[in-house]
Amino acid sequence: MASKVFLDAIILLDFLLKRDDYQDARQLIERIVHKQIQGFVTPAIVHITAYWVSKAYRKTKAKELIVLLLADITVIDCNHITTLKALNSLIDDVEDALQYHTAIQHKLQYFVSRDKQLQKFSEPSLPVYNLKEFLALKL
Repeated sequence: MASKVFLDAIILLDFLLKRDDYQDARQLIERIVHKQIQGFVTPAIVHITAYWVSKAYRKTKAKELIVLLLADITVIDCNHITTLKALNSLIDDVEDALQYHTAIQHKLQYFVSRDKQLQKFSEPSLPVYNLKEFLALKL
């Protein structure tokens, strides 16, 4: 069974906007497309991504790109209890806490983000890796 991986918005933005980490982000997306791993995001990640991609391209193009991504990436969300756990966690950034705890709720195995603060608060059940670290894992 393919590993279950949460993708932070930065990863999607690097890929869609062809930013500095584009090649690594592309490699990760290709693994998802080829079913080597399963990718997951939340509606908030979709929202953040749509906002920034719409600034770079027209809104119609942004929607098209996101719809293409969501053919291979699953959108998950959290419940009330998970929201309270996130808000009461040591993670001081509410958005990050919600993303992280949603991934825990759905029993994902990896969380990929460039957020160094989030890495400090990760739990053994859900390690946080930056893109290069994750790609270096033998999955």
